[in-house]
Amino acid sequence: MHSRILRKIIGIVSITLDLLSVIGIFAVLYLQLPMFGELPKGERLARIKKSPNFKNGRFCNQSETPIMSANPIKTILGFIFAGNRRPKSKLPTVLTDLKNLDLQEDELVWFGHSSYLIHLNGKNILVDPIFSRVSSPILFFPRAFAGTDVYQAKDMPEIDYLLITHDHWDHLDYETILKLKPKIKKIICGLGVGAHLEYWGFDSRQIVEMDWNEKISPEVGFSFYCLPTKHFSGRGIFRNRSLWASFLIKIDDFSIYEGGDSGYGSHYADIGAKFGPINLVILNSGQHDKDWKYIHMSTNEVIRASRDMRAKMLLPVHICKLVLANHGWKEPLMELSLLTNGEKFQLLTPVIGEKINLRSKKQIFSKWWENFE
Repeated sequence: MHSRILRKIIGIVSITLDLLSVIGIFAVLYLQLPMFGELPKGERLARIKKSPNFKNGRFCNQSETPIMSANPIKTILGFIFAGNRRPKSKLPTVLTDLKNLDLQEDELVWFGHSSYLIHLNGKNILVDPIFSRVSSPILFFPRAFAGTDVYQAKDMPEIDYLLITHDHWDHLDYETILKLKPKIKKIICGLGVGAHLEYWGFDSRQIVEMDWNEKISPEVGFSFYCLPTKHFSGRGIFRNRSLWASFLIKIDDFSIYEGGDSGYGSHYADIGAKFGPINLVILNSGQHDKDWKYIHMSTNEVIRASRDMRAKMLLPVHICKLVLANHGWKEPLMELSLLTNGEKFQLLTPVIGEKINLRSKKQIFSKWWENFE
């Protein structure tokens, strides 16, 4: 009898080990898919190792920055089983002909989350484009909200500069990048991100990788500054092998700060002291949570950062497309609309696709979210 029980136990253990082996093999093979990109190597890695922001084999924030401040398993389970945070109906959109924007106008069109097109001095600058229904390695999560997929790669004009703030799935989307490839002239990104892009078939001559506090001026009167954020990077099991960044775009009389993803920190005051006042700051204003408060900003911190940089206008992004946190989809807009009353800067709240005239001080935006649950 004991021998029978022992044989059953051995059989169960053997089946379990076989199953774990199959899962392990599948995971290894899955991680080899092109969408996961490639880690830096060769000359690119040699340059990275010279960066003052690269220590002990990975990039670091300027100050200690935990990704999660609570038990990760508890945090993830709480996020998965939280209540419905998606809109109940299709979100409103405006269809703008992006291929025929007025060369004499300076405009911005937001596509939801952190994707937008800046039309400045006749140049098209596309930032962190995500036009897929799902922007993750998981086929069904997170799904884009209904109405937020009205713009696709085919709708984009020729792209003079593609800006990528970091390599997370909701900022660097493999399918979108491949579809945009024929339209892209030049790519500007943080150190190491170019490894993914070259692996996906881009010419190295198209890619400009920058370290924090570096500047390039690709044409007269047009400059890009790569600046710090408080965040992290990684598309697979390896973290922080490429640099996360923000960018300041400056022409002779106008400046735009593109904030990427970041927790609040002293870097905003530093940027304000060096470049302020800034005409437009674009800040991650959603997908925040007390359990990852160091890598995304609360509403109050967004306002504080805007003050630090002496912003004239604030465009909140990282909202209205994906559920990546425990708050309701429209909470950031509700809170910002209430708390920015009396601030020196103007809050911009366009619907997806609505043109923002960057030179106008009179353009008025509705509180469109109030009509949606």
